[in-house]
Amino acid sequence: MATNAGAGEAKVGVFGRIARFFRNAKGEMKRVVWPSRKQVFNNTGAVLIFVVMAAIVVGGFDLLLGTLIKLVFRS
Repeated sequence: MATNAGAGEAKVGVFGRIARFFRNAKGEMKRVVWPSRKQVFNNTGAVLIFVVMAAIVVGGFDLLLGTLIKLVFRS
């Protein structure tokens, strides 16, 4: 016969589980260490610079390969 993992606990209904989820989520949100405004701006700037650099690299490869394909299929 299989044993219940929570043998000592009474069976909790759907709404009880939902309420427990939100209580646990609220408790976890209290433990979060939020970054300062300066850290957010610095990280955002770094991400934007990286995205622009990646777009330039991908655009360059696209331009190069497009030109090569045109040269190959033109002749």
